[in-house]
Amino acid sequence: MKASKEKENIKCSFCGRDKQDTAVLIAGINGHICDRCIAQAYQIVNEEFASKQDKNLNQSLNVLKPVEIKTFLNDFVIGQDQAKKVLAVAVYNHFKRLVQKPDEENADVEVEKSNIILVGRTGTGKTLLARTIAKMLNVPFCIADATVLTESGYVGEDVESILSRLLQAADYDQAAAEKGIVFIDEVDKIARKGDNASITRDVSGEGVQQGLLKLLEGSIVNVPPQGGRKHPEQKMVPIDTKNILFLCGGAFDGIEKIIAKRMKKQTIGYASHDDKEDIDEENLLQYISAQDIKNFGLIPELIGRLPVVTHLNPLDAEALKRILTEPKNALTKQYKKLFKMDDIELEIEEPVLDLVVEKAMEFNLGARGLRSICEAILIDAMFELPSSDDKHITITRDYAEDKLSNATISKLKAA
Repeated sequence: MKASKEKENIKCSFCGRDKQDTAVLIAGINGHICDRCIAQAYQIVNEEFASKQDKNLNQSLNVLKPVEIKTFLNDFVIGQDQAKKVLAVAVYNHFKRLVQKPDEENADVEVEKSNIILVGRTGTGKTLLARTIAKMLNVPFCIADATVLTESGYVGEDVESILSRLLQAADYDQAAAEKGIVFIDEVDKIARKGDNASITRDVSGEGVQQGLLKLLEGSIVNVPPQGGRKHPEQKMVPIDTKNILFLCGGAFDGIEKIIAKRMKKQTIGYASHDDKEDIDEENLLQYISAQDIKNFGLIPELIGRLPVVTHLNPLDAEALKRILTEPKNALTKQYKKLFKMDDIELEIEEPVLDLVVEKAMEFNLGARGLRSICEAILIDAMFELPSSDDKHITITRDYAEDKLSNATISKLKAA
């Protein structure tokens, strides 16, 4: 009788409410908790996590000042000071937008994001800048390739797959993904194929650009966590892109002709010789404008959502030589590490570096051309030495010239 009476007088161990006054009373080992206390505890836990997240962002903000971001980039990327400054400011302002708090004086002022488009020749460091920034960030970061994107319903990836990758980079944490950064590479490959769209459907060109509009502007997009085509039955995750920073990069091959045509265009009459002399024809990309990108094939609506346009300078001989030796991940350091794993010491003489740079300038492939040339020079050594007793090799200019003369790459210039 006494046991049944105690059972009737069960109370919440937190608030003391009787069982009949609660909707649900969950039993534990030594106590009970009601539905109201569970809801309140859930709210407290969420607020605690949110405050910790803001604290982490503030701590990272104290470290990631624009000057320090640029200094970090200098350790891995040679030159491109203007592009580094633009990226450093964009990332820093992105952090500030994430931690901004309501201001009574400026309650109506909301800081909007400034998406960026990077224009530069192949091998100048667009993707490398993005990957280097990813190493230092405390927010989710992903690199997406625009060449595989098509309109919804066609073979290829939908634009929502970009956010799928960001969600995966955030370990499927929706809140973290909504504060991330996305780098869309090869954005020039989705340029409009022609002015007359009635002949054929441009499913990988203008259609993709229109699909990107909602992502760049800031809207709630239903994202398939594991990709849309292979798992059609999966539950969609709504992602708000308002606080996601988008960086776009592309070579825009041939845009120099568009810039040159605009720069040299003149009214009928006498031309100003001073203006003509001031134009640096070796680096026309520094004069790039949104109008040039529009003429190349990007639609005005997309360009308007990428308000910051910056360029990467072509690499000269001095920059290429520095790329070979100075960065933390320099090519010569990579090859020395590869040989060291076989207990072989690699020594490369200074004239060899000059030869590599000369060939790279001939082939006009940027920094990527350096690896091709180094591979051609070292391929025989990497093939033979691991099986021999030699523990030291010195690469001389004569040795390098001999290997290059017999390599297929030597025919590249003639082709």
